[in-house]
This record gives sequence, C-alpha cells and structure tokens, in this order.
Amino acid sequence: MAGRAEAGRRGDDVRSDLHVEVELRKSGGRAVDVESKVAAYYLDSIVETVDVVLDAFDVQHVRVAVDDQGALPFVIEARVETALQRAGVTSGGDARPARRVEIGAPSARDRLRRSRLYLPGNEPKFFVNAGLHQPDAVILDLEDSVHASEKDAARTVVRNALRCVDFGGAERMVRINQLPVGLEDLEAVVPESPQLILLPKAEHADDMKAVDERIRTIQARESLEGAVWMMPILETALGIERAFEIATATDSTVALTIGLEDYTADLGVTKTVEGQESLFARTRLVNAAKAAGLQAIDSVFGDVGDMEGLRSWARQSQALGFEGMGCIHPRQITPIHEEFAPSDAEVAKAVRIVAAFEEAQAKGLGVVSLGTKMIDPPVVLRAQRVVERAMRTGLIPDGRRGEAP
Repeated sequence: MAGRAEAGRRGDDVRSDLHVEVELRKSGGRAVDVESKVAAYYLDSIVETVDVVLDAFDVQHVRVAVDDQGALPFVIEARVETALQRAGVTSGGDARPARRVEIGAPSARDRLRRSRLYLPGNEPKFFVNAGLHQPDAVILDLEDSVHASEKDAARTVVRNALRCVDFGGAERMVRINQLPVGLEDLEAVVPESPQLILLPKAEHADDMKAVDERIRTIQARESLEGAVWMMPILETALGIERAFEIATATDSTVALTIGLEDYTADLGVTKTVEGQESLFARTRLVNAAKAAGLQAIDSVFGDVGDMEGLRSWARQSQALGFEGMGCIHPRQITPIHEEFAPSDAEVAKAVRIVAAFEEAQAKGLGVVSLGTKMIDPPVVLRAQRVVERAMRTGLIPDGRRGEAP
C-alpha cells in the first residue's frame, strides 16, 4: 500500500499546531523530518511522539515531514493520526495518547451553567488555557466552527484534548454534528468521558433518543460510569414548536438552549441587538424548559467588542428566566457571571424572607410574615431560589444562608 496525505495547519499565524505530511512507502523504513523553532529543545520528543502513532498503526515504511509551530504532544499525535488515515491506513491498535487527565466527579445535573465558552474543534491553540478564564463550561465544537473538509481532523483533536487537557473546574461539553455524522462523533469522544453533549439544530425527539442510546451503548462497551448529559440546541422554527417534546425525549437532557443565528435565518429576519424578532422563541423555550424541569440557556452574544450590549442582553435573558448563555470569547465570561448573579438588594431581601419562613416553620405557623406584610408561598419559593443561587455563586458563604452579603 502506498499513499500520500497531509493534516494540520501551517503559516505565519499558526501557533500551538503543526502541519504533517506522510508518504507511505513499500520499503525503506521510516524517515521523520522536522522543522521547528523549538527543535533545539524538543526535536527528539517530537520524533518520539510521531513514532508512537506510527507504531500504533504498525506503519514501518513511511516518510513523515513535520512543520511544527509549538504543538503539544496530543496535537502532534492527532495530526499524524489524521494524515495516516487520509493516506489510507486503517489497520492498527489504539492510537489515543497514553496520558489521561483526572476529570473528577461526574457533572451534577443542576450545576451552574451561566457561561459556556465555545472552542473551535480544529483550533487546539485555544484549548490549553481555556480553563484559566473560569467559564462554567467549555464547548469543544465539531459543528459550525469546523469546515466540512476538516471534520475528521477536528474529531481526533477533540478526542485527544478530552483525554489530555485539564480544563479546570469547567464542565467538559462537546457539540457534535447533526445526525447521522454526529453519531460518528460520539464514537470518538464518548470514550473520553465528556460530561455533556450538545445536539445542534434539534427538531425531533427521535434524534434525542438516538443520541442517548448511542451514548449508553458506547459507555457499556467501554465499561464507563457516570452520566453524560445532553443539551439540545433549538435553531429552527420547527425546533421551537417542538420544544417540550424535545425536552422530555430522554432523562439525560438537562437543559435547552437556542441558536439565534440559524433561527433568525430560518425565519428570514435580521438578528438584532434588541432581540424582538426572537422574543417569542426565547420565551417559549424558557417555558418548555421549566415545564420539563430543565435549565434554560440563552444563545451567544456575537459582538465581542460591545460589553454594554452584552450586559444588556444578559440582564434581559436573566429576566426572561434563562440561567446562562454562550460565550465566543473569554472576555465575555465575567460580565455574564455578574449579570446572571442576583444583586445585593435582591439577596438581602431574599435572605430576610427565607429567615422569616424558617422561623414560622420552627414555630409551627402556617402563615409567614415579614414585618407587617404577609408572604405568599410563591414569594417564599422565589426567595429560596435566589438564596440558593447566591450560595452557589459565592455571594453568600455556604452554610450562612441567614446572612445577607
């Protein structure tokens, strides 16, 4: 067998990546040529990493040309593997990196999901430091941010990143492609224990069930434990109309979210910063999510330079009942966290109401009063949720729910 293929990226703007070209040969052994600015320090390591992948595929006769721009080992391995597969190599053992990060306990069903930072799946330069920005979640994206010709490459990079990159306390999410391609994505990523899968352009309950079933099948095959949650993205008029049906298709679903670029395109209207054209869809999604006992998560705000616009959108989202939104840049994380947190005044009022309720309960009273005012049960419930949110975001120290900030 003989073939030639390449993978990866090259150019002056490339960093933390590399370009690999492989030429399969019938004889002659292995030849690995490396060009790298850090060759003086890491040449032997780069060659050894290439050899690990060649060994995994049992490729003995090959020429490999590497143009390195500071790629980490998991990226080198992904690019070499992709190039070999594109060249026609199909046999071999497990080519996944031997390293594996400690991912900790499974993600809680109701954990904070105020911010979700999108990371293009074929751009490993964004991965390593993503956790330093402290988003509630990172989304390794295999869909819209990846060109159709690079889906195979991104799938391998994301698989290796899940295995090797420490994202800190961020929930590890993967946005797969639309079905049936998304099922291939699951085969690659589920063995590396992502904590949540996003299904784009969700329109059918059966698709939710198919994804859930494939996840469970892979977990059983790999002897994996712990939940892999699901979050469908509603991005069409049909998806919005079927919001509750989609939300209740499987017990693994923990949240609904919306993609406004595709949704407004489907309507044939212009997406605006005011959001009036999508207000119906967003409120319907919130209602369906709450009816199903799920979180409601808003779309991204596309202008990374407009911080006041972002804050205004986040405040509106929070007022509508959303619990978080997507991010396309790390600078959006802190403003989103601040706007989705209750204000000091809200927390102080909620603490007083909860304290009055708990005092009434301790005295066996059925009526809750605060000063001269009677407090209705829905008001108590709302206050309890504010206090809980304040505790989870650190505005009230855990165990001190009776104290205002």
